[in-house]
Amino acid sequence: MRQQLHIFLTALMFYTRIPVPRWVDHHPDYLNKATIYFPVIGWLVGSYTALIYFLCQLLLPVELSILLSFAAGIWMTGAFHEDGFADVCDGFGGGWTKEKILTIMKDSRVGAFGAIGMIVLFMVKFFALKALAPDLKIIPILIIAHTLSRYTALTFIFTHEYVRENEDSKAKPIAKKLSTWELLVATIFGQLPLLLFYPQWSVFLVLLPLLALKQYLAWYFKKWIGGYTGDCLGATQQLAEIVIYLFFIIWLQNI
Repeated sequence: MRQQLHIFLTALMFYTRIPVPRWVDHHPDYLNKATIYFPVIGWLVGSYTALIYFLCQLLLPVELSILLSFAAGIWMTGAFHEDGFADVCDGFGGGWTKEKILTIMKDSRVGAFGAIGMIVLFMVKFFALKALAPDLKIIPILIIAHTLSRYTALTFIFTHEYVRENEDSKAKPIAKKLSTWELLVATIFGQLPLLLFYPQWSVFLVLLPLLALKQYLAWYFKKWIGGYTGDCLGATQQLAEIVIYLFFIIWLQNI
């Protein structure tokens, strides 16, 4: 139990800005195993952004409340996944070989593709969440989206190959492989919010567009670089989050 607590706190330290006890170190074994708690981090980030939105909308317009909840989530994660999305836009937008794509993604500077991609990403998120804001529907959906999108990204580790082998890789702390048991635990963590907030079988239809997204990205990443990197996981999380918002806009209109 203490070992699992250590692994969870390591995940908390690496994926968020939440303070952890001093005895939690950067042990490579724990960093690799911490991926199993990726969906749990989604619970925390989603709950935090939902709380910020709820408090802000008591005093402020919906639009400002959404933007402040964005800011809260970005601060909490250190823009970890947004950075990955921007790097993927730059890498695959500006690179035509595996080596060039990987080199561009390692560059800390944001290029035109990354900047434009981030603008479009945030605009789609903003208008999607605005559509979900009436009657506070946005509250449970934020938790679901942050949790389930991280689970979607995590499945890459089980099904595909990690392509960076150099020591300076951003994705070095991410597990290279996931066991069946670990995937099962992550699946429970990742899909539990659906069952808790919307106990209807039809809500699980959200898994279909997420599967389609994952399969397309897997094909695309494998075609160009032979597998995934940490940036690819970040981009997958961001795109899966949007897919979830769009699904709920349609689903809530038809139940």
